[in-house]
Order: sequence, then structure tokens, then C-alpha cells
Amino acid sequence: MIINHNMQAINAHRQMGSNQVNAQKSMEKLSSGLRINRAGDDAAGLAISEKMRGQIRGLDQASRNAQDGISLIQTAEGALNETHSILQRMRELSVQSANDTNTDDDRKELQKEVKQLTEEIDRIANTTEFNTKKLLNGDLGIAANTKDVREVGELGEGTYKVAVTGAATKGTVSSVAGTDTAGGKIEIEVEIAGEKHTITASGDTIGDLATSLQAGLTAKGVQLTVAEDAKKLKFTAGEFGQDAKITIKDSNVTGLAAGTALNLDSTEAVAKLQKLNSDGTGYSDVATGITINNNILENNGTVIKLDNAKLNATADALSFVVNDKSANLHIGANEGQNMSINIGAIDSNSLGTAETSIKEINLESSKGADSAIKVIDAAMKQVSAQRSQLGAFQNRLEHTINNLGTSSENLTSAESRIRDVDMAKEMMAMSKNNILQQASQAMLAQANQAPQQVLQLLR
Repeated sequence: MIINHNMQAINAHRQMGSNQVNAQKSMEKLSSGLRINRAGDDAAGLAISEKMRGQIRGLDQASRNAQDGISLIQTAEGALNETHSILQRMRELSVQSANDTNTDDDRKELQKEVKQLTEEIDRIANTTEFNTKKLLNGDLGIAANTKDVREVGELGEGTYKVAVTGAATKGTVSSVAGTDTAGGKIEIEVEIAGEKHTITASGDTIGDLATSLQAGLTAKGVQLTVAEDAKKLKFTAGEFGQDAKITIKDSNVTGLAAGTALNLDSTEAVAKLQKLNSDGTGYSDVATGITINNNILENNGTVIKLDNAKLNATADALSFVVNDKSANLHIGANEGQNMSINIGAIDSNSLGTAETSIKEINLESSKGADSAIKVIDAAMKQVSAQRSQLGAFQNRLEHTINNLGTSSENLTSAESRIRDVDMAKEMMAMSKNNILQQASQAMLAQANQAPQQVLQLLR
């Protein structure tokens, strides 16, 4: 028998300590509801679940980002709805003014309202904001830094150069050769820009007929020139991209037979589109041999609408910078998971046709009011296109939010299986550990009494 080392007590003490630790862990898990409270509980599980937590919180924030994006879009679209209403009213006024039952004074009064409506369109464009960001003044658009480029289409951000490699030409068409005839007469019908004009001319020679026809065309404001060319009447478009149909309705000049139809089609120059090298040392071809038709340069989805005046000379060139100021919405949990929203300028200078903006329309004459209808129709088409694009953005974001919610839910479920404790199972373990702890305490007390037996030997 020994008394210096009570092995029974030491063993009982060790077992009791182990049971206490296990009971404490069970209490910790039950009180927190987590299976993993520290790395020591499950090192690999902790690392995996922490990554999942990062993804879950990122997905939830991305969902909120997308919702904020929808709010921005709805703000812009709501403003455009009123812009649309204003344009509808302006069109109504234009149709009213085009009617000659109105006097000049009446039209001046109509123009006053148009002026106020135009200013309101500008006010909406310049003051519509979301979180202090202006939405309709072009700050979120894709545009070139020059008025020579009216539209940039799908062109990416960068510095570009359009180099014209051939002279721009205007469409021409000639009649068959005629014969000089004393007292010669000719009547033609010109269909151009959606309008038909009848011009009658007379003269003793083909040259005289050309001069007389030119006077008639000029008097009616028709953008065509006509001249004698080898006993033929040669018609030339007054503008680039202009199409016309000239029909000889009546003629007593030999060779210039009635019923002859001459179709005038304009052609444009062939150009190169070049992009500046990143080091700024020169240009490298992005595409060559692009045909410019009606001043619209197209290649592989890229559309650039150019100003007429820039293509009138051989070897003319145009350089411009495209700035992409689109708003990026971060709609994912990870790097690079974003989408761009671009909103062009919706002001009076930007709305209208390529030649005329709604700011320039004037209803003080019947002709001006008639022309204004076309300009306003073009403006309404632009606003409709922008609203349609915003609607597409919003629908995409709504699907994005649904997907983010589903992904967050599934990841939360996966993280729960790793991190959360099974309460029933842990309660079983705690009950077991409590019983063992009590039993080990009792056994330690018994073991501590064992050395007392030595005293029996001293009796």
C-alpha cells in the first residue's frame, strides 16, 4: 500500500477534468447555437463557413445594390414620362399651327408655349437627380467630345480617327441626250424628301432648258441642281445622302421622252476608322474599307453618325474621343460582377433630328410648324428608345435580385449545415457529460479515502 501517489484519485481527477471540459463545450454550443465557436472546434469547417459567410453578405449587399439601381432607373424613367408628355403637347401645338386657319399672331402665341415647354424639358434634364447624381443631362451617357460625331453607337471608350480616303460625292443622274429645238418645252415632277414638285421650263437649247429648270427648282426650294452636259440634263443632289426621283411628264424636245423616270441616289466616301495606340505614338487600324452611307459609318456592330460637313473634302479627317460615363452597378458578391447603365442627354439640344433640335423649331409659320412635326417625332422616338432601354435594365435587375436571393438562401443553408449545432444531439451529449462529471466527482471522493486504510495497520 502507498500513500504518496494515489493513482486512483489521480485517474478520477483526470476523468473529472475531461468531463468538465466536455460539459463546458456542450453548454457553449447550446448557448450559442453554433457547432463551431472557435477554430479548434473544426478548423476546416471554420475556414469553409467563413468564406460562405463572406459570399452570403456579398450577395445580400449586391441585392440591395440592384434594388438601388432600380430606384435610380425608376427616377429617370419617371422624369422621361413627363418629357414624353411635353413632347406630345408640342406635337399637338405644331399640328395646330400648321393649319392656315391660324393667323400669324395666333402662331406667335403657340410659339410662346412651345418655348416654355422646351425650357421645362431642359429643367427636367438638368435637375433630375438620384442621390445627387444627375441622370438626364448626359453625365451617365456614352458620347464623343465633339459635335461632329452625333452618335457613337456601340463604340467603346477611346480616342478615334476617321480618315476619309476618297472624295465624298453627291448623287447624280442624267437624261438621255436631247436635241436643241426652237421653243422647246419640258415638264418634270421631282419627288424628294417626301414631297412632290412640278416644274415647267422652256428654251431653245438644252442649256436653256437646264437654266429654266434650275430657276424653277430654286423657286420651290428643291435641293437639286441641274445643268446641260453633252446635250443631257444632269441633275445633282444638293445634299449628301439625298435621294430623289425625277419623272419627265411632258416634253417636245427630241430625246427627252415623257414618262422617263430618273432615280437619283447619293453615294459617300470610303473611310478608315482608326484607334489611337495606348502609348499615343500613332494609329493602328481597327477596320478598313468601311463604307459611309448617309454619313452613318458601320462596322461589326459599331455605329457612328458623322456630321455632313466633315466628309466633303478628299483626305479630310476627323479625330474624336469617346467617353463612357455609364453608371456601374455591382450586382454580384465578387470582383468584376457588375453591369453598366447609360442614359444619354435628354435636353432640347439633344432631342430631334440630326439637322434640327427641338430647341430650334419655330411655329410662327405654317412651313415651320409642318417641319416641327418631323423634328418632334424624332425626339419622341429618342425618348421612347431611352425609356425602353431603362425598362430593359430594370427587368434585368429584377431577375438579378431573384437570383441573388436564391443564391443567398442556398449558401445560408450550406453554411448552416457546417456551422450550426444540432440542439437535440448536443443536449444528449450534455446530459451524458453532466452524469459523468457527477460520477467522476463521487469516484474522486472515494479514491481520496483509500489512503485512510493505511491507518488500520497502526492499530
